[in-house]
Amino acid sequence: MTALKSPDRLPAPLLLVTDRRQAVRPLAEILDSAFAAGCRFASIREKDLSEPAQVALAKELSPIAERYGATLVLHGRPEVARAAGLAGVHLRGGSDPRPARDLFGPTGLIGVSVHAPAEAGRLDPDLVAWAVAGPAFATASKPGYGPALGPACVGAIAGASSVPVLAIGGVTAETIPDLLAAGAAGVAVMGAVMRAADPGAEIESLLAALAAAAPAQPRPR
Repeated sequence: MTALKSPDRLPAPLLLVTDRRQAVRPLAEILDSAFAAGCRFASIREKDLSEPAQVALAKELSPIAERYGATLVLHGRPEVARAAGLAGVHLRGGSDPRPARDLFGPTGLIGVSVHAPAEAGRLDPDLVAWAVAGPAFATASKPGYGPALGPACVGAIAGASSVPVLAIGGVTAETIPDLLAAGAAGVAVMGAVMRAADPGAEIESLLAALAAAAPAQPRPR
């Protein structure tokens, strides 16, 4: 199987994660606004819903993603993501990604959460396309979820990983330069967009920060 370590297996450097409990508007409206502003990668994270309800929600949101050419995955069980017809799945930390890879095949998009360099070092790029590391900073979305890693630890995780690492938790346009300088390939956000009065404006701010902080690419010869 072809290894997935190349950054081009990461759909985009900005991942939007849903949480309808924090959302100040319906998820469909938030995603439409985010995609219109340039977001091209989102994950449905509504684990308190029943699996049939998660499938139904995914099928409601998928046409919005398709309209903008965005990639939509699910934080949850691979079987649920597959039943919903999504492009892939994001797995909780410590999960074995092989069953998801077997289910989705070589073109499926599989991500996993990590919290330490040792976890990141065990990732198999044949099975996983990206990792999400956090919490990078203190976050209102998950208070008490764990000590903030900070850019240095995010960088250590990225350095140990054979796949691109996205930082999550307390991410803002102001913190993005430090995270990318430390080695993160991008960021994932949830509450900042879910709670925003103008989700599109928040996305535009994050994308602008990512573009400004991204390492310069060598010119083709």
